[in-house]
Amino acid sequence: MYRRSLRKRVACAFAICVAVLSVLWGFAFLAAIRLSEDRVLVHQLQRAAQSYPAMPANLRAYDEAADLPESLREWAQTNPDEGLYEFEAKELHVAVLATDNGQRRAFVVFDVAGIEAASSEDWWWLLLISAVVGTLGVIGFGLGIVVMRRAVAPVLQLAKVVAAIDLEHLSAEDYKRIGSDRFGADEVGVLAETIEKTLERISAFIARERYFTDSASHELRTPITVITGALELLEHSELSASDMKALDRVRRATLDMKTTIEMFLCLAREADDGWYDEQFFVLPLVNKAIEQQRYLLHRKLVAVEIDEVATAEVCGHPQAFAIAVNNLVRNAFEHSLDGHGPITIRIKQHELLVTNQRSSDADDRRTPARTESHGYGLGLGIVQRLCERNGWSFSLLADEAHVIARLSW
Repeated sequence: MYRRSLRKRVACAFAICVAVLSVLWGFAFLAAIRLSEDRVLVHQLQRAAQSYPAMPANLRAYDEAADLPESLREWAQTNPDEGLYEFEAKELHVAVLATDNGQRRAFVVFDVAGIEAASSEDWWWLLLISAVVGTLGVIGFGLGIVVMRRAVAPVLQLAKVVAAIDLEHLSAEDYKRIGSDRFGADEVGVLAETIEKTLERISAFIARERYFTDSASHELRTPITVITGALELLEHSELSASDMKALDRVRRATLDMKTTIEMFLCLAREADDGWYDEQFFVLPLVNKAIEQQRYLLHRKLVAVEIDEVATAEVCGHPQAFAIAVNNLVRNAFEHSLDGHGPITIRIKQHELLVTNQRSSDADDRRTPARTESHGYGLGLGIVQRLCERNGWSFSLLADEAHVIARLSW
């Protein structure tokens, strides 16, 4: 349980990291200063011990510029201002002081020859300081990672829980794996609670969908079965020619309704029962669709031409493909007027083209062209969904002369 919000935890973690690094850098600089002081004093004492009993004369005071060492006299004649001056080449440090006279200057010369470290020693010290700085940087980086990981640990924990849920096969109990109560009331807790409620609603929806499809499957198929049985009994009866035509229409409508119900139930279900991996040929389904919808061309002088450029084979749901083809053929048959033909169905290796001629302007005013079929047919929107479910593509192209329905796989 986290009592503070994620924003405050991240801010505190950053502040702690900066504070710890500042303390470490402060101790490092203090140690460097103390080490430098000790180093100067040690070198001074070593030089005094070497010249014992006479004390070294590396620190002297001069009242006149003429008394200075020859290397400094020319510089002193320029009447320098008060302050400290360093002459690296001569290894001298000079302090210029004002006297009571005000017109004269006093000089204190400090000869640092033998006290300052040699260049090679400076490189060693530079290497040591670089090593210390690098070590502090690594420590700071590691400390930052540790502190930030602890600060964002709830987010990582929530991400792992969500990643472990299989969204393709969501069960009714998966939302309980979130456990939003353990994340507290901060931003992560709100996010976890929202995800948990969303998954709970989705799980409830899936349960209702499964119950509906199971019930609808039985309730919708039973009347179709009864009608089919009654039609079979009527076929063995003595019927007139008009009655036989009516019986044929009922049989076709029943078959269309059965196919439509099965496809809708298949689209509504989450599982596909392995039907989406079947291999089937296109030409038999096209021939079957033409035979089922040929009654729409009754009393129309419209020819139907099948152009099989290649022996096409499709991997997917054969029933879905059959419904899509039936819909396209039905639309072409319905929207073709008398004498406006032929209707061409071209089968290629990876696509199916259904082409029919557009009607004239007079015919358009009398019978408007439609993009969706009615009655027992399916709209083109359902065809689009069938194609998306199976990984196919559908498009409808129209120009001044033709309308082309293209189904590719």
